[in-house]
Amino acid sequence: MARAMALSLLLLVACFNLASAADSLTVVRADRKVDLLTQVVRVSTAWKVQNNGAEPVREVKLALTSEQAERVAFMEVVIKETKGKGKNAAVGLLLPVIRYSQEGSVIVYTLALPREIKEGEIATFESYVALTHQLKPFPEEITQSDSQLVKYHDTAYILSPYPVKVQTTMFKLSSSRLESFTKVNPTKVADTEVRYGPYEDVEALERKPITLHFENNQPFAVVEELVREIEISHWGNVYITENYNKLAHQGARLKGGFSRFEYQARPGASGVSAFRHLLAKLPVHANSVYYRDEIGNISTSHLRSDFRRTELELEPRYPLFGGWKVPFTLGYSVPLQDLVFKAADGSRYLNISFGSPFGNIVVDKLILKVVLPEGSYDVSATVPFPEGSFEQRQEKKFSYLDTVGRTVHVIVKKNSVMEHQFKNVLVHYRFNPLGMLVEPLMLVLAFFAFFASCIAYTHFDFTLSKSTSAYLAQVQRDQVIDVISKLQKVLGIRQTAEERLEASLKDVLRTGDITACKADRKNADAVWKSTSKDLKALLDTLQSTMKTVPGKPSTTKPSVIVTKVETLLLKEKEMVEKLQQKQTFIVDAYERKLSGKEIDARIAPVQEKLESLRQEVSNLRSSLED
Repeated sequence: MARAMALSLLLLVACFNLASAADSLTVVRADRKVDLLTQVVRVSTAWKVQNNGAEPVREVKLALTSEQAERVAFMEVVIKETKGKGKNAAVGLLLPVIRYSQEGSVIVYTLALPREIKEGEIATFESYVALTHQLKPFPEEITQSDSQLVKYHDTAYILSPYPVKVQTTMFKLSSSRLESFTKVNPTKVADTEVRYGPYEDVEALERKPITLHFENNQPFAVVEELVREIEISHWGNVYITENYNKLAHQGARLKGGFSRFEYQARPGASGVSAFRHLLAKLPVHANSVYYRDEIGNISTSHLRSDFRRTELELEPRYPLFGGWKVPFTLGYSVPLQDLVFKAADGSRYLNISFGSPFGNIVVDKLILKVVLPEGSYDVSATVPFPEGSFEQRQEKKFSYLDTVGRTVHVIVKKNSVMEHQFKNVLVHYRFNPLGMLVEPLMLVLAFFAFFASCIAYTHFDFTLSKSTSAYLAQVQRDQVIDVISKLQKVLGIRQTAEERLEASLKDVLRTGDITACKADRKNADAVWKSTSKDLKALLDTLQSTMKTVPGKPSTTKPSVIVTKVETLLLKEKEMVEKLQQKQTFIVDAYERKLSGKEIDARIAPVQEKLESLRQEVSNLRSSLED
């Protein structure tokens, strides 16, 4: 117990000495440059620090307000080290962030130095920070012809955890139109630059709030969520699909309606803050590029490629004003050898840039999905961001001909900007080359099974045994269908003779010529007489077929069919007789030269009965078809 307490005391003393050593630093000079040209605020600061204490210092601190810390998209601190002599003697070493702490409304980042700063020694380093959503449109709504004005809040004094002897700050604006700014003498405005300082002997963490109100018509293109899916195929390509869910213009919202005529007639004055073009820098050997949205492919794009670069200029279906959104998908392929490499230990790794290929856009949430070949194992990733600023996990995905699924390594990061295009992610994995033969073998086996089945189908007899009741019932059904078909043909011939005689009777009523009608009656009688024998034969065949099935008594349904056919033939015969009677009445009336009223009176009852019989015959024939 005493030993543990002593050890804890020693650690506490060491930490106190280390903190005291770090607090002994003084900033000799600090020069800050704030880039306000786009929607992303980029702050570059050159620091010269001196160790005024007796103990060497191995850590250096950097401070940001809590609001800025929440919106940090990129941060990098490089210390200049001198090695040798000459012009290229100074080299930059990247300082890693080892921890951060909160002091009130200030977040202090602690970075490890590559070597200690001794007593009285001066070290030079540079910090670079990219911040998103710092520029606020003011006013928040503008018309189509207005320019976009924004406000930016900062401090004239550089926020430093150490006292600063001399400091200067320069704000670079995107326009010379400066509506207002906070003056902290000395302050100087020159064209698109606002300079604050130099200020001397500023205490640690001291601030002097300022506000700049100026014109900035650069597009505020923000993607709410970007899903980049990189699918590796060892057959020769890496397929990249980028789904941009709701690309929005988050500048000043458009007030009032949109006039396309005004937008096209005054391109330099109307809609100056809107944008309709996006430029993507793709890998040099990118191919099979496509660009589509929810409606389909979009043809308004221009691809420029040479041996040094490949650029794609996209144009949405409509210009984007403040508050407008559009989703779209960008896809392309890259040769495998450009992105996937083999390590010395036999493993493979994907080397690809993390960020979006579009410059000057902000991605609120970027999801990078690396889909590895099926059968990959020992998957890991090297991510160029501090721990805690991103998430990673693994998922499974099933694609064509997959059996166990593909491993998907997922990396999620918020607040992604253009600087992340130059930060590469390495995804390491192991893969057995024999696994590439699984899918071709599956295809070969599938085609072999298909063709073997076709051969078996054409060479084997799959008919039922002729001794089974099912087979005999099927034979009976086929015979009944054949008899019904022949019966319908014969009835059709008789119906044609009937229609011709009806047409002849209409001609008699119209012209009074009975000679042709008598000839047609003679021909119809001949047809009816000859077909009556055919109908009788077909009815006999049907009755013999339906009596019994060999080895099995007849069912109820065949008996119903026989009854229908018998009724049909009786009704059809009666219909023919009524038609013959009608013809006889008409011819006799015209020979006796009866009046039209007398003719109508004689044939009316016959005609009424004839129409009724025709309807019954038609219904019976239709029921046989079912």
